[in-house]
Formats: sequence, structure tokens, C-alpha cells
Amino acid sequence: MDKKQLGNTDIAISPLGLGTVKFGRNQGVKYPEEFEIPDEAFLAELLWLAKDMGINMLDTAPAYGASEERLGRLLKGQREDWVIVGKAGEEFKDGESFYNFTPAHFEMSLERSLKRLNTDYIDVFLLHSDGHDVKNLSDEIIKTMQGFKERGMVRAIGASTNTAEGGLVAFLEMDVVMASYNPTYTDEKPVLDYAAAHNKGVILKKALSSGHNSNIEDAFEFAFSHPGTSGIIVGTINPEHLRQNVAALPGSL
Repeated sequence: MDKKQLGNTDIAISPLGLGTVKFGRNQGVKYPEEFEIPDEAFLAELLWLAKDMGINMLDTAPAYGASEERLGRLLKGQREDWVIVGKAGEEFKDGESFYNFTPAHFEMSLERSLKRLNTDYIDVFLLHSDGHDVKNLSDEIIKTMQGFKERGMVRAIGASTNTAEGGLVAFLEMDVVMASYNPTYTDEKPVLDYAAAHNKGVILKKALSSGHNSNIEDAFEFAFSHPGTSGIIVGTINPEHLRQNVAALPGSL
């Protein structure tokens, strides 16, 4: 699987990345079917399979339960093989999400993520959206995240957004936006348009509508038909689904 440059960063990503919500959390998720969280031996095999097929991008967050801590153990000795996309702003405790978009919380959250992931840097560090993207992308938060980059704690910064307005604000002073875009939801297309015109990085989430779109080939073709798409994140803990996802990537890639 050929790697693709993530916008104007020096980060090369596989067009398909693996989301790791299911590595550590099965409460309050929007998937169509319930699931059990696998043990780490199973996840080690899944990561080996992903890497063997050319995947190098992993998406995680503090709100994904034990995902960060498990990845920290599972990726021991192979950190350089992976591009880790991390986040801050959302916490998940006792079955509920809550949010904190203060600079002090972001500092604490990043340091905690580095410790959990057993690494000294995160490749792509994003603000985790609660839907109020423009409000949360305050000058002080952007400056705080730019400071993380200057200190070498992260390689690129950006925002996971739920609005086109938020994605466009993020692109003014940041590198990457994680946006939603699929055949039934195109509200954030202006973000992809901007990225294509200005060489910015876009990683798509919900390309399969959180598992509700069963036509993988059409969804992937739609996602990559836009020149602004750098890559997509699809979460799975099913090896066969992972193989199907890789096989469904458009031949033009």
C-alpha cells in the first residue's frame, strides 16, 4: 500500500488507517452491533495483520477507554513503524463523556497520552470535537497546540471537527483536519475543497457512517474521489473486515 503525504507535513500515511475505539471502549458508542473488547493477544495479531497489509496509521484518544494504554504495550519496539493520531479535549468516565478545552487540560492530557502510549511524541495531535468547533478553537488553544509542536511533543496539529466552519478555522493556523464525509453526509465538503486548494491534510472519519454503510467499495470510492482526502480512518476488531477494507480501496490508489 503506497503511502501518501499528509498535506504539507513531512508525515507519510497509508490511505487507510485503523481506528482503535474498540480496543478500549464498548460503552456509549454508535456502532450498529454490541461487541466485547478483545484481549491484547488478539489485538497484537490484528496490528500485525494491519502492518503486513501496509497500514501505518492508528487513531486513538483519551476518550477511547483503555486504547492508549493498550497501544503503549502493543507497539513496544515498533513505534517508528506507526503514525499515531491522538486527541485531547474529550474525556470518558463512568459511561459519560465530558469536555475540557483549556490550555492546562491540554497540557495534562498530552503528557498523560505520551506516558500511556510509551512514546515521546505523537504524530498528529487533534482537538476532539464536542460540536462547538469554532468556539473551542480559541486563540489560546491554538497557541498551546503550536507550542507542543515547537517543543517536539507532536509533529502536526489540527482538529477533529463536526462542522465545516470549524475545519476552515483550524486550517488557518494548523496542519490537519479530521472531517466527516460520506455519500449521505457532505456538509463538510468545503473543508476538503480548501485542503485540495491549499495542500492541507484531511483525514476522514465516518467514511462508512460508523458501520451503518455496508457498501464499502462505493463509500471508499466516494471518499477518495475528492482530491482533498489524504486518508481515512475505519475502526474494526474483525480481521476479515480489515482485509475487506483493504481490498475495497480504489484501484486508482
